[in-house]
Amino acid sequence: MFAQFDFDVIARSWVYLFQVGMAFTLELTVLAMLGGVALGTLLALGRMSRHRPLALAAAGYVNLVRAVPLVLVIFWFYFLVPYVAAWLIGAQEPVKVGTFWSALITFTLFQAAYYCEIMRGGIQAIPRGQVLAAQALGLGYGRTMWHIVLPQAFRNMLPVLLTQTIVLFQDVSLVYVLSVPDFVGAASKVAQRDGRLVEMYTFVAVVYFVLCTLLSWAARRLQRRVAIIR
Repeated sequence: MFAQFDFDVIARSWVYLFQVGMAFTLELTVLAMLGGVALGTLLALGRMSRHRPLALAAAGYVNLVRAVPLVLVIFWFYFLVPYVAAWLIGAQEPVKVGTFWSALITFTLFQAAYYCEIMRGGIQAIPRGQVLAAQALGLGYGRTMWHIVLPQAFRNMLPVLLTQTIVLFQDVSLVYVLSVPDFVGAASKVAQRDGRLVEMYTFVAVVYFVLCTLLSWAARRLQRRVAIIR
């Protein structure tokens, strides 16, 4: 099998794969992570709100998103977002949103449901006494969350947030179904062009394995350091 393995196709294509495919994958991962954490934090605060309609709405969103396959959400938003955008601005024709923005919106909204549960656990892990002490000093709910609770929750949940981001990095490969030139999509183009599917997909698997292993190792080290700080 390996006697027929063409390493030259990898040598000829690795610059394109990383400059185009991996660059797109990392950009989408970072932006979706930032948006997902921000929205997830708001959802977590909503789930813990004393206002029952807000708490139910946030819980319903999280449970709904977590129950739907990601690839279905990708297709749904890809075809729905242009019509929603047209409705918002009053246009007669669907707005050309583009695959990148459709993918970014999809992953941000989808990952927010998972980041929400991570942040909710981190917030609930903060001792109640700190919140009561902040209230005794005259701090309102917003300042207590912003200055006392959320910084500690982010620090405690940072290893878990990194782990979820690794999952997001792997899930980004699903944009391949929209013919987006991410790392997998770029490798698929080369594979179809040169007729070297085994070589390309093996190379992609090795790259993902190495990167995810290194990131998982970093998450474990970070988790140990956070445990020491506690």
